[in-house]
Amino acid sequence: MLTPNASQQPTANHGYLKAFMPGKLTFGLFQPIEAYTGDQPTMQGQVELAQYAEQNGFSSLLFRDVPLRDPNFGDNGQIYDVWTYLGYMAAHTKEIALLTGAIVLPLRHPLHTAKAAASIDQLSNGRLLLGVASGDRVVEFPAFAVDFESRGQAFRENLEILKAVWEKQYPNIESRYGLLAGADVVPKPVSVRPPILITGFSQQNLEWVADNADGWITYPRNFEAQANLIRQWKELSKRHQGIYKPISQSFMVDLADDPDEGPSPIHLGYRLGRNLLMKYLEGTQQIGIDHIMFNLKFGKRPAKEVLQELCEFVLPQFK
Repeated sequence: MLTPNASQQPTANHGYLKAFMPGKLTFGLFQPIEAYTGDQPTMQGQVELAQYAEQNGFSSLLFRDVPLRDPNFGDNGQIYDVWTYLGYMAAHTKEIALLTGAIVLPLRHPLHTAKAAASIDQLSNGRLLLGVASGDRVVEFPAFAVDFESRGQAFRENLEILKAVWEKQYPNIESRYGLLAGADVVPKPVSVRPPILITGFSQQNLEWVADNADGWITYPRNFEAQANLIRQWKELSKRHQGIYKPISQSFMVDLADDPDEGPSPIHLGYRLGRNLLMKYLEGTQQIGIDHIMFNLKFGKRPAKEVLQELCEFVLPQFK
């Protein structure tokens, strides 16, 4: 096994350093940067919007892994294959972190995942943040001949294989996927591995997640419940030589025209004006959230208009 020095640690990754800064709240955007009804976005103007976000204070773009269209789920993400689209957007951006939210490990052969992730990491100059998950779209699993109920075990096995093929040269690995012997996965990532961010619990407990992830992606909850989970996370993280393991949270936002409009709940977020949004964000920062990722899907206003307001009025308050 390779023995990484400090500069080879996954937290030396350029994307990690861009997105995560202890004591500071940073911001990301779900792809597509678009408000739309139904499950199919238009995907128009995404390069322009991503570049504007990069130039005006956003530190990550988030890309979902949705192999199949499920009409009952309600959201097909950015439609394009996650690896292909990551490569495309990497070529059109310079510094912003490229975050997967999240690669569904049980549905993919781990050697393909390892090669694809390392390729994006190299081509983007170390900007990949590898968000991973066990998957929640039930209809996809039989299409790939994967048992939905055992996806937690498959997730653990996949993650172990990924780490082994990135951190070792010519490893011998026997798994449910086959026998790897006398061959190696190339390229290797820029650092020892891309930072691994586990999404939700992925059929594991929080202790396992803290032991095996470089960071955690979670969902909105009331502040009391969220603060309690964050306290648990930080206590568990202390066991790893005080290594900083950041917490990211998704947030659906429908930004109202009136900056003082009060909050109304929507799915995994709120409709509210920017002044109330800033109060909400201050609260998330106080309980220990490191990175908020806005999803504009349910917005009533054009995404470009909302993005400009966020960049002009909201993000500067957290510099």
